[in-house]
Parts: sequence; C-alpha cells; structure tokens
Amino acid sequence: MADWHVQQGPFDIPDVPDFIPRRLKPYLFIFFVLIIQFSGGVYLAAASDMVGTKAVMQEDILMAGYASLIGMAINFAMMFRIKFRFSTRNQLLVSGMVLIAANVICAYTASVPLLVGTCFVAGWFRMQATFACNSTIQLWLTPVRDMAIFFCYVYIIVDSVIQLSGIATIYTAFFSQWEYMHWIMTGMLALMMLMVMILVKPVRGPMFIPLLGIDWIGAVLWAIFMLCFAFVCVYGSFYDWWDAAEVCEATLIGIVCIGINLWRASFLHHPYISFRAMKNRNVLRATGIYFVFFMLIATEHVFEHSYAANILGFDDTNLIDLNWCVFAGIVAGCAFTYLTFARRKWRYKTMTAIGFALAAAYLAYFYFVIDYGIEKEMLFIPLFFRGAASVIISIVFLTSIVQSGLPFQVFPQALTINGFTGAVMGATLGPALIGEFLQHTMAKNAALLSSNIINANTDALHIPLTRLYGMVQTQALVISMKEIYGWLLLAALVSLLIILISYGTVHPFAIFPKWSTVRRVIKHIVRTTDNEIRSM
Repeated sequence: MADWHVQQGPFDIPDVPDFIPRRLKPYLFIFFVLIIQFSGGVYLAAASDMVGTKAVMQEDILMAGYASLIGMAINFAMMFRIKFRFSTRNQLLVSGMVLIAANVICAYTASVPLLVGTCFVAGWFRMQATFACNSTIQLWLTPVRDMAIFFCYVYIIVDSVIQLSGIATIYTAFFSQWEYMHWIMTGMLALMMLMVMILVKPVRGPMFIPLLGIDWIGAVLWAIFMLCFAFVCVYGSFYDWWDAAEVCEATLIGIVCIGINLWRASFLHHPYISFRAMKNRNVLRATGIYFVFFMLIATEHVFEHSYAANILGFDDTNLIDLNWCVFAGIVAGCAFTYLTFARRKWRYKTMTAIGFALAAAYLAYFYFVIDYGIEKEMLFIPLFFRGAASVIISIVFLTSIVQSGLPFQVFPQALTINGFTGAVMGATLGPALIGEFLQHTMAKNAALLSSNIINANTDALHIPLTRLYGMVQTQALVISMKEIYGWLLLAALVSLLIILISYGTVHPFAIFPKWSTVRRVIKHIVRTTDNEIRSM
C-alpha cells in the first residue's frame, strides 16, 4: 500500500471518497477542526452563570478549564503514536463520542472532581482529533512541510475559536440559558460524526504499529504534576496559600510526582519526557520567554474583567463584545507572522522584539488611559495589540521547538513541555502572582486613601459608611491597577531592551520530516521495546 501522506501529483485525501471534489476535501477537515475546537468541557465565558446554577466557586470552573488545557498538553507526546495506530475515521468518531459525553456531563454535573476529570479527558481527545485533521491536510497547507506556515494556520484556528466560543456562549446564555451552548455543540458533534461515517473511509497507514514503548506511568505522573501546579495557582489565594492543608498537600503531591518522573527519566529508554527534551536550549529559551511574556499580559485574566464590569459598569454582552478586538488582533498577528516570519524568514529576534513591543504598547495604553469613565471604544486598541502580540510569540517559539535539532522521538516530548509552559503555566502562574500583587497593593492604597476619613472630616460625616467604603475600594482598585500596569510596563521595556541588544541571527528553517520517516522512527521504537520485553 502506498504512503497515504506522500503527495503524488495534485494534493488529494484518500480517506475521502472521490465523489467529493478534490479541492473541497481539505475544507471538510477544517470544518471538523472548527467543531472540535468549539467543544471541550466547560465554557469559561459562562463561568458566572455556572457558579450560580451549580453552586460551585469561580475557582472550580477555572480549574476545570485548565484541566482541559492539561489534557491537551499531555496528548502531544503520544499523538503521533495514536495516529499510526488508528485510522483518521476511528479517531474522529471516538473523539466525537467522548466530546458529546463531556458536553452532557459538564452541563449538568455539580461534582467538581467529575467536572475536572471530564474536562481533562475532553482536552486529551480534542487535541487528538484536531491533530488527526490537521496532519491530514498538512501537505495541502505547506507542500514543503514548513512548520512556520503550518503553525500560522493552527493558531489562527485555535486562538480565534477561543474568542468566538466566548462570544457564542454569552449570547446563547443571553437569549436562552448557558446549558444550551452544550446542547448546540452536542448537535454539531453528532453532525460531524454523521459526516465522518458517510464521507471518511476507514483508511489506515500501510503498516499497523502497536502502542508499545509508551511510558503510561510517566504520562499519569506528569498529568498529576500539572494538575497540582494548576490547583496551587488557582486555589492559592482562596485557601491563603500554604497556610491551608489543601495547598500544602497539592504541592507535596506535585513535588513527589515530578521527582519520580525525573528519577525514572534517568534510566528508562523511552520516558514520557526525557532529559534531552528538558535540557534542549530552544525549549529552555521558549520556557523563559513564555514565563516573562505571559506574566506581562496576565492582567487580561486579573484586571480586564473586573475593571470593565465593576468600574465601567459593562454587562456580559458588552464585555464579550471586546473579544472581537482580540479576535481581530489574532487574525492580524497571524497574517503578519505568515508574511514576515514564514514567508520572508525574518529573524527570531526581530519577531520576538515585535511581540514584546506590542505587549509594551498594550500595557502603556492602559497605564495612561485607565480611568473611571472611559468609553468602550477606547479599549479596542490595547486589546488588539494583546491579541496580536500573544499569537506572534506563540507561533515563533513553537516553530523554534521544531528547529531545536531534537530527533523525532524526542520532539513530541518537547511539544508537551511547550504546551504546559505556554498554555497551562502562562494561564495560571501569571494571574496567580499578579492577583496576589493586586491584593497587597489594594490594601496599601485603601489604607492611604481612608486615612483622611475621620470624625474631624466634616465632608465624610454626611456620607453613609457603606458608601464611603465602596468609594475607597473603587478608587483603590483603579490606583492599584495603574500602579501594577506601570511596573509591568517597566518590566516589558527592560525585556524589550535586552532583546534588542542581544545577538541573534537565526532565521526560521523548521521543516517537518516526511511521514515515511516518522513511521520508520516509531517502528524502531516499537521494535526496540518488543526486543526488551522478549529479553526479560
């Protein structure tokens, strides 16, 4: 049987029957990807509605959302093995069934452990189904297998859907109720499964490759570590950090899990994540950049909603309409990265500097403009900058992982590290630190502002105490936000200066290996593992 990924003549997808026009076949899989990306456990945009309906905390919903990201990150290290074990048709059908079950469970369960576990599983299958579709059309997107081009497509789909799903969820809740979003996506997934059964044939690769050589114990331990990390960041402020037994237990379990994983990686032939992936220079550089960059823009999770809702008085629909600005920034950022980084091969240093410059502009705009009564339209520009900056940094440093020089058997492990540091750590650690900084800054500013409210102050005597307290808290919040934006702006400018004066001449050249090469590497891993088992 010929390699079903080798392009012989015009691009075609043998999985799809010939009665579908050849030029329409790739768009069928893009349609599947959009449905899959819209489906994935909880919808964080409806968190406030879910809190009231399920009688859970905001932190519980956030933890479930981040569990979905962890499931996606864990999948990276084994997604190629799953691809060469099952057909695209089977992957999509099983993932569709799992995601339908996840939507139903998340819509009606009030059990937090079940909610978190369901979202983790949903994230894993969502990533696998997305990869099954994207890998099928990879040669259509870039016949030369240039991953800089491919990642521009990936991020314009994934990041755009994050914004659009929030908009769809809020308007669904506005016109009916938030549970209907889960039922709508259940119907769309059922439609996808019907189309897969009719339009996708059960074509599999030329050789059956069993799932030998996968470190399943390592996968479980890494997943527990990531969940513990997210738990500490999400619930830390609520439980008062390490003064609470829950946070101490999560920290201890996380340390034990990562310790066991590092110990096992020292002697296993095929650990889930090897030291070679952890110590790679490009992986370490990407981790450092992600930590700094997502710390700078962590205000999106901590400030923007509370500022627009509590200070400016926006309702849910006005709040979610701001997602259109971020969406426009994502599209513009992907287009700019495609034209400059992917096509013209601009340097990594240049693209990183542009990303940090946009982040600095975002912070500077809020620092100088933030006030009690600004118009909604004045928030469009900084949110546009944030969307563009985030997607530029993500594309550039994911491409650098491909260009890291790692052999293919180690490359998926680096993707797992990148998924954790870029998505999970970026979404949890930065907001946790900035949120804690905000609490201390607000307490300080509230004490300074209320120092003049004494019995000798005749202006304060005629105002009810509750109103005085609200005025002090509101003013302290705005002043604290401005102060933190200022500190983050200084950090962004220093980071930008370091990038500009650093030496960097590397241009993108991230070519993905041929699928026949990938299959040969996986077969070698399986053969080696089988020989080890037989020799025992």
